[in-house]
Amino acid sequence: MHLGIDLRLRLRTAAEDEAVRVFAANLRDLLLAAPAGTRATLGLDPGFRTGVKVADVDATGKVVATDVIYPHVPRNKWDESLATLARLAKEHDVELVAIGNGTASRETDKLAGELCDRHPELKLTKVMVSEAGASVYSASAFASQELPDLDVSLRGAVSIARRLQDPLAELVKIDPKSIGVGQYQHDLAEVKLSRSLDAVVEDCVNGVGVDVNTASAPLLSRVSGISSGLAENIVAHRDANGPFRSRKGLKDVARLGPKAYEQCAGFLRIQGGDDPLDASSVHPEAYPVVRAMVKETGGGVGTLIGNTAVLRSLRPADYVNDTFGLPTVSDILKELEKPGRDPRPAFRTATFKEGVEKLGDLEPGMVLEGVVTNVAAFGAFVDVGVHQDGLVHVSALSKTFVKDPRDVVKPGDVVKVKVLEVDIARKRIALTLRSTTTRRAAGRRRPGRGRRAP
Repeated sequence: MHLGIDLRLRLRTAAEDEAVRVFAANLRDLLLAAPAGTRATLGLDPGFRTGVKVADVDATGKVVATDVIYPHVPRNKWDESLATLARLAKEHDVELVAIGNGTASRETDKLAGELCDRHPELKLTKVMVSEAGASVYSASAFASQELPDLDVSLRGAVSIARRLQDPLAELVKIDPKSIGVGQYQHDLAEVKLSRSLDAVVEDCVNGVGVDVNTASAPLLSRVSGISSGLAENIVAHRDANGPFRSRKGLKDVARLGPKAYEQCAGFLRIQGGDDPLDASSVHPEAYPVVRAMVKETGGGVGTLIGNTAVLRSLRPADYVNDTFGLPTVSDILKELEKPGRDPRPAFRTATFKEGVEKLGDLEPGMVLEGVVTNVAAFGAFVDVGVHQDGLVHVSALSKTFVKDPRDVVKPGDVVKVKVLEVDIARKRIALTLRSTTTRRAAGRRRPGRGRRAP
């Protein structure tokens, strides 16, 4: 009796730990997805009866215009909707069109495609974006504070546009559990899952770094040493006194003491400030080391940063002291070679096949391009543009044995898949990667793999 209870408890704990690990790994990949960057974007939150919500945001993510169009049934104002989108794109120099992947997404994708065809002079690029968690953000207290003058429905379109520009900066505003990239997440212990996911978010934010002059309070609160209250103080100080000109200016923020400054300063970036080093990941405590390098090479800090030939001629051992050892000095030199380097991959997009918009359009044998939306222990889910993700079972991921699906794919990858089977009644799609080329986008080199993804 007791042995049986103990065995079941151990099995449940092991299964729970594995589910938390999978969720955390998927969340990390999603947060570190390739950002489109500082480019003006048109966010479209699709819908039929309620219309397509439109939000136009500038390169910094600021909302400059909103609208609602009705291109689909029952109103069918197609041409009028195209004219509205073209006008907004022209007025605000839009480069990207972000389309939520929910209801009416493929119909709206077709609308965006026609917009690109009719107005080639606009040089627009349309991208399908996961809208998971957008509705949660729209109704949140932070969204009400950040966008008080916008209707709840329009806030979703803003979130869709911003998460294309910078997935990390936007997704940190949402409870990680609402992003939906786990398996059996609703059966897991709340405390264990939250602790793991919070650690992943903080690790990702610290790894990428944060621009202190543009970051929101939720993003700043994920930086080591900064609490939610302190993050709000930083934003309030920035609003009252203008952009920070140096990292030293952070010391003037209320309640930001020496210990908090020591913890957070290296993760905060200041672009175009008084000191070029403030835009790098070099911690202020290590600035004397860089000054010593500048003194030896001559010139200024600005001429040393990015000067690979000069930096590689320096011997790290010459700058080792009681405070900074050889590994730290070596890291400083690497950072100076490529200051502010973003560890995230380059931005790429997937192209869904024309004419394949619903389950009934799929046929066995079709080869389609899609985006990996979730990875579980039993396989990967891929969005091929039919409102229903297909499953690539772990046995169909590769021609060789696969122990962990994440060794082959991860959320955000663009892949080519072949349709094996379509069950319209149960809304199930079976896909395979075995007879197609492997993933082609968003790939970082994986440990143990000999080549970089094409």
